[in-house]
Amino acid sequence: MAEGFELLDWIIVGGYVLLLVVIGGYFAKRQSKNSRDYFLGGNTMPYWVVAISVLATSQSAATFLGGPDQGYRGDYTYLSTNLGTIIAAIFVAKVLIPKFYALKVTTVYELLSDRFNANTMRAAGGMYLVGRIFASGSRLFLAAIAVAMILFGNIEADSIIISAFLMMVLGFLITFLGGIKSVIWSDMIQFLIYGGTALTVLFILWNSIPASGEEIMNGLKHAPGGQNKLRLFDLSFDFSKPFALISVLTGMTLLSAASFGLDQDMTQRVLTCKNEKEGGRALLIAAIVTIPVVWVFVSIGQLLHVFYERPELMGEGVTSAVGRTFDGEKITIFMHYILGELPSGMKGLVTVGVIAAAVSTINSGLNSMSSVIVEDFYRPWRMRRNKSTSEKHFVRAGQISMGMIGIALFLMSVLCFYWQRYSEMPLLDFALSVMVFSYSGLLGVYFTVLFTKRGSHVSVILALAVGFLVTLFLQDYIIDMLHFPSVLKNLAFSWKLCIGTAIAFLVCVAGNDNKNIKQKDNV
Repeated sequence: MAEGFELLDWIIVGGYVLLLVVIGGYFAKRQSKNSRDYFLGGNTMPYWVVAISVLATSQSAATFLGGPDQGYRGDYTYLSTNLGTIIAAIFVAKVLIPKFYALKVTTVYELLSDRFNANTMRAAGGMYLVGRIFASGSRLFLAAIAVAMILFGNIEADSIIISAFLMMVLGFLITFLGGIKSVIWSDMIQFLIYGGTALTVLFILWNSIPASGEEIMNGLKHAPGGQNKLRLFDLSFDFSKPFALISVLTGMTLLSAASFGLDQDMTQRVLTCKNEKEGGRALLIAAIVTIPVVWVFVSIGQLLHVFYERPELMGEGVTSAVGRTFDGEKITIFMHYILGELPSGMKGLVTVGVIAAAVSTINSGLNSMSSVIVEDFYRPWRMRRNKSTSEKHFVRAGQISMGMIGIALFLMSVLCFYWQRYSEMPLLDFALSVMVFSYSGLLGVYFTVLFTKRGSHVSVILALAVGFLVTLFLQDYIIDMLHFPSVLKNLAFSWKLCIGTAIAFLVCVAGNDNKNIKQKDNV
């Protein structure tokens, strides 16, 4: 039983679970007729709903808990990364989305099949699957920690495993029968829940600080140590800072381009729109609306800084939260506030917010990975053996693969519990940057396809592998192990992505097998 949980908190959590069951039941009655309907909603989804779904998918439990931490310890420079997000969204909307619609693809990796061959497509799809299992599994674990703290009052193995399992079941129930339609519509509800939760917490925090608004703003502008916590742009040329403007306009832009255009988890939603114009419009809206959403989470951290660290603004003050631990483990500042300060009802609401952020990520990962397995791997194999296979068979195959993926994500989250306890590698850093491992190679390959007529099946495979290995070799623990120059340890992950992408591109363009390249006007 959760410590501090009262009847109102349980009513809120129970109501949320009931809502998800109703959503799952509604879409269970509207089963998909074919795999395109199951994975792409028959290209009938309204662009504004897709925009919200893209936004919800991009905001995971890591954002829900990590955004306030960023504001508490730093400034608003994290918001400047949205410049890169908007640039990337424009690029994907104008360059990649039209190509995907022209080829009528179900997964983004089918573009490589058209240019090279099916094996090339499967190599890229496989790279995505590996990266997404690690990323989504670790995010599930992060959310499970928060839920276990709130619901069970501890972060022991059984509590975290139960929390992870419950969230996985919720995500699975939403998407299993309804496919991408249920995912997108439920994403909208999830977004309203955790967005509303964040706004409510922001309001409570603001009103719990006795200082005036002007005093709070002045205090943030002149924080201890000469820090201006209201700073928006970091104009320095410090390559260790991922949120410096030079990094935003390079590595962070590449990261967003890969996320929006090369990650099936995101791009699948855009492909559910009626046409390329609506798909591009949905992507741009999501990129713009992300700005106020991120501002809310970072602002929570800013006010938490005032609440815990600025006694001159708080009057009597509150004990500092620096170094706060839970069962001997470090926790985020937001969790410290949730556990120690929130009134009855709000604990339940915040619990629902954390679960909503996690479930939105889970159900999208289930459907997108299932689409890659069925459309890029299973369908070609099945059609070679039996050309008369019905579409309902592939829908069922998608549902079965979804169950297998759900088990894999759950097991990954369990592994992460023990990984964090017995490994020196910070799990949060891994969760936030793990997709860089697959993005480096994918960006190098797709830049070759989009902007050159070079490349071959072999060079694509090598580029994907090299992108992964370069990123791996630039990790701090590998640098120490192999005695590489220590200056490489100071590089932000955004610059590691730039280096990995550049080397992967050079490897990919080195190939030039024109026999396997289908010269088409629309590719």
